[in-house]
Amino acid sequence: QVQLVESGGGLVQAGGSLRLSCAASGSTGISYAMGWFRQAPGKEREFVAAISRTGSGTYYADSMKGRFTISRDSAKNTVYLQMNSLKPEDTAVYYCAATNTYSTGWFSTRAALSSAQTGQGTQVTVSS
Repeated sequence: QVQLVESGGGLVQAGGSLRLSCAASGSTGISYAMGWFRQAPGKEREFVAAISRTGSGTYYADSMKGRFTISRDSAKNTVYLQMNSLKPEDTAVYYCAATNTYSTGWFSTRAALSSAQTGQGTQVTVSS
């Protein structure tokens, strides 16, 4: 089973940028599709973006398109989320998840949102 550790969060002003990282360890000989979720206080977990095992395919929530970019470095077993033009409503804890069973579309499903195993998360706070 893969272990995930997110990092890179912090406090940024609206319009700023952050790059989150998710380092995977254990079972890294198996390829995984990876994704990001976020959860704001008092709100449900929300799908953000996902990337295929090879990195050739990506999938974004509509509200993230054009602002967020997901990528991966397979040699480093790390997935990144570059976030630009941040807004106060992007404030949330960001989590990454992995699946070796499903493809990128799975991350936006109710099943994934309710049950996907994630790391401990990294806090992103965007001030206005």
